[in-house]
Amino acid sequence: MTERVLGVIGGSGVYAIDGLTGTRWQTVSSPFGEPSDQFLFGELDGQKLVFLPRHGRGHRIPPSEVNYRANIDALKRAGVTEILSVSAVGSLKEELPPGCFVIVDQFIDRTFAREKSFFGSGMVAHVSMGHPVCSRLVDHLAESSDRLGLIAQKGGTYLAMEGPQFSTLAESLLYRSWGCDVIGMTNMPEAKLAREAELCYASVAMVTDYDCWHPDHAHVSVDQVIATLTANADKARLLIKALAPRLASDMSPCPAGCDHALEQALITAPEARDPAMLAKLDAVAGRLLGRPA
Repeated sequence: MTERVLGVIGGSGVYAIDGLTGTRWQTVSSPFGEPSDQFLFGELDGQKLVFLPRHGRGHRIPPSEVNYRANIDALKRAGVTEILSVSAVGSLKEELPPGCFVIVDQFIDRTFAREKSFFGSGMVAHVSMGHPVCSRLVDHLAESSDRLGLIAQKGGTYLAMEGPQFSTLAESLLYRSWGCDVIGMTNMPEAKLAREAELCYASVAMVTDYDCWHPDHAHVSVDQVIATLTANADKARLLIKALAPRLASDMSPCPAGCDHALEQALITAPEARDPAMLAKLDAVAGRLLGRPA
């Protein structure tokens, strides 16, 4: 099987991991535009790792302007086979307080201003998103969290909103009525694109505060939020460090078939496919389109 390479997409506080060796920052180009930043390559306890600051170093790119297609395409070009998304979220449930983690297994996509697919006119594809995360990665994350003693809920629904503004009270109450667990601005279309690129994907949502539905929300100070963000980043680094050797030693095939997601998804007849589109898809779908990935 292909060598496993872990890609981590997260904030600037996450990539300074103790034990990460052989590090180098490198530019990786994509036909879908510029990724958020250079990639940090390294190795952690025998596991090759590639880190991407989702918003760029210094947090200069807002959620709606992140080039999600370039990020995912370039990660695949860099050899990444699995993606761990780490992101800050608001809690929509009393039992998920600031400082806890949710290992997401479902999404509701309420974004509307983003490119959500690598495919389009000239090469149409429809991938399955019924189960949008990799169950193998979720299991490893849950077991790693337990070993570390982290407060982490296995499973939960992430409501992806457009932003950059936060929710109104009416929206927050609506999302709670839908049974959502957390709310954030970055996991969509990231998860959809990872599926199209046949990459295993998992998301760890780090709760920084209760959303505006909570009566105490308005009383949370900036200092408290920053302290929670810092503590969450510390715990995220520990989680990545615990996950790495588990992945390095697990050579089992993906039980969810994430790495073969396109096999029943490509719709356009071969004679109707646009050569220019196919050229852009050389990394994402080269395995099936006859081009080197």
